Amino acid sequence: MADLVIYGSPISPFVRKVAAQCIEKGVDFEIEAVNVFDPPEWFREISPMKRIPVLRDRSIAEEGTAGTIADSSAICGYIEKKHPETPMLPSEPYAHGRVLMLEEYADTNVAMATGLGMFRPIFFALNQGKEPDVAAAKEAWATKLPNVLNYLESQLDGSDYFVGDALSLADITVTCCLMQGMLVAEMPLDNWPKLAAHQERMRQRPSIAGPFAKADGFIRKSLPDRIVLT
Repeated sequence: MADLVIYGSPISPFVRKVAAQCIEKGVDFEIEAVNVFDPPEWFREISPMKRIPVLRDRSIAEEGTAGTIADSSAICGYIEKKHPETPMLPSEPYAHGRVLMLEEYADTNVAMATGLGMFRPIFFALNQGKEPDVAAAKEAWATKLPNVLNYLESQLDGSDYFVGDALSLADITVTCCLMQGMLVAEMPLDNWPKLAAHQERMRQRPSIAGPFAKADGFIRKSLPDRIVLT
C-alpha cells in the first residue's frame, strides 16, 4: 500500500498534475475517488476549500486531518521535499522562481480559459442531462485562449522546456491545464508552433499520457466525439 494517496479524480487537471509529478519522480501513489460535488464528511474536514486534490501521507497518519495537505501546488511542494530525487523544481533561485511563476499562471489563467471556459460548459452540462453549451466554449476559444497561448508561446524561446534544459513542474502544469480543454474539444495549435511542439513532446511522456487516458476514457462515455470549435 502506497504511503501517498491522492483524493480526487483524474478528470481534474490538478489531480493529473500531482500524479504526473509522482510518476516522473518514481514515487508510488494511489488515487482514491471523491465526488467533490457531494463529498463525504471526512473529506470536508481535510479540504478547507472543498476542492480536489487533497494528499494523505499514510506514513504520518491514516485518518483524520494529520498527514493531509490540500491544494495541488502545496502538495507538489511537499512531494518535492520528501522525494528530492529527479527534481521538478530547479535549485537555482531564479529558475526556481520562474517555474513557480509559470505553475501559478497555468493553475489560474490557463485553467480558467480551458476549464471554466471550455470543459465546464460542455461536460458539466452533459453530466446534468443538458445540451452542451458549445457557444460558450467557442467564445472561450476565440476570446480567452489566444492571449494565453500567445504568452505560453513567448515563454518557450526555442527551448524544449519552459525553464532551463530539463522538465519541470511548469511543463507538467501547463500541459495538464491545456489538456483539460482537449478532453472535450479540438484545440489546434497551428498558430503557436513552439507550444504545439512542446505539447506533442509532453503528450508522449507516460506521466502525462497515462492519467490523461483515464480521464479521456471517462469523458468519451458521455461525449464520444470532441467538439469542433472553429
